[in-house]
Amino acid sequence: MSRVSLTMTGAQREMLMNHLFPPDHREAVAIALCGTASSPHGRKLLVHRVIPVPHTLCSVRTVDQVTWPTEFLVPLIDEASRKNWSVVKIHGHDSYKGFSTTDDNSDTQLFPSIYAWDEGDAAHASVVMLRDGSAIGRIVTAAGEFQPLYQVAVIGDDIDFYARSEDAQVPEFGTRIAQSFGAGTFERLRKLRVAVVGASGTGSPVIEQLARNCVGELVIVDPDVVEVKNLNRILNASLQDAVDGRAKVEVAARAVRNMGLGTKVQPLQLSLFDANAVRAVASCDVVFGCMDSIDGRFLLNKLASFYLLPYFDLGVKLVADGRGGVSQVAGSVHYLKPGGSSLLSRHVISLEQVRVAGIKRTEPERYKHELQEGYIQGIEEDRPAVVQLNSLIASLAVNELLARLHPFRLDPNSDFAITRVSISHAIWDHEPDGDPCKVISRHLGRGDTWPLLDWAELSAS
Repeated sequence: MSRVSLTMTGAQREMLMNHLFPPDHREAVAIALCGTASSPHGRKLLVHRVIPVPHTLCSVRTVDQVTWPTEFLVPLIDEASRKNWSVVKIHGHDSYKGFSTTDDNSDTQLFPSIYAWDEGDAAHASVVMLRDGSAIGRIVTAAGEFQPLYQVAVIGDDIDFYARSEDAQVPEFGTRIAQSFGAGTFERLRKLRVAVVGASGTGSPVIEQLARNCVGELVIVDPDVVEVKNLNRILNASLQDAVDGRAKVEVAARAVRNMGLGTKVQPLQLSLFDANAVRAVASCDVVFGCMDSIDGRFLLNKLASFYLLPYFDLGVKLVADGRGGVSQVAGSVHYLKPGGSSLLSRHVISLEQVRVAGIKRTEPERYKHELQEGYIQGIEEDRPAVVQLNSLIASLAVNELLARLHPFRLDPNSDFAITRVSISHAIWDHEPDGDPCKVISRHLGRGDTWPLLDWAELSAS
């Protein structure tokens, strides 16, 4: 079996911690139903729903043992089988950082029965959570054999990855990063696969900074080529690139490779509305959205919920006053954790704007007609932007990632769901997250579906 990992949200971990570590200090157990995401990079189990086994149903609960009725599983296995989801058993250990002999015996008895009931090809797993919120896990095969999970990821206000440390030596070019954030954070950065959607105004400085921070791999998605009009805001682009019509993703990939810092790069000259682009982004650990298009930002927000990805959305705004000056120079970074609020519930975009943007992209003649007839409001095009504002917002976004991997702020990360900056109005402000978005959060952890993301347009790819 290929490399397998498990991902859950911060809220799901909190629910598990409250159930698995009750005041009586006796063991407890819960079940997670997980969507899956498969790619050449491995398989992810994505927690869609957590179902605690009530303490009162357990016939035995001691400080190191729990016995619970497996009949509790029957409807859950049936649901998992219908949806080709994975079943994950989760229990807590107060101090022992591993699977016990009792756990081994329990898992070898339980999981063959789950596979016998389940007619799909899903992999099922067993996980131990510890009091510090960390977790370890393993796949249990139909034959009762064990395969360790590559990692357990928890995506919340903080971004936690629990995996075996390799104690790799920090290369000379990474020493400053390790000195700033610790060798552990540097090791994590080296393992990260990060998607950047949009390789122009804010995207190119994000790519530059991520590569200089030695992330393991960058997946860069953008369908466009370099043009003379955007040379002053795309890092590492030249006039010759514009003359040659070189793809923006290739310019970015060339720069990353020339750094020689070991970051792998996968340039994809594709629209995000291509299924191949969606699959590539879904296989990543983190995603940065550096797009102006409203339907693209909505799609990325939805994708991040399906695949439990931490999503950093970047926006800039430079308003000309019509007299040769500017009336507003501003930007924002939205951190969108799966299961939290969304660009919709934060009123950054609306479903009507998404609809109109989709018409403009897929049916330009219809868009022009409805715009002329007054049926729809137009979508703003060719917004002005400058490299210094783009670079500022890009830096804020990359620092948000670093702050969540290695919390260094005096205030908790939960206070920084939104960061807004206005240079013209001397404003630097931040806000906490709001209530979960009912439109986006219902797709939490569903993973691979047909069509992808329940989006009919992606079924043609």
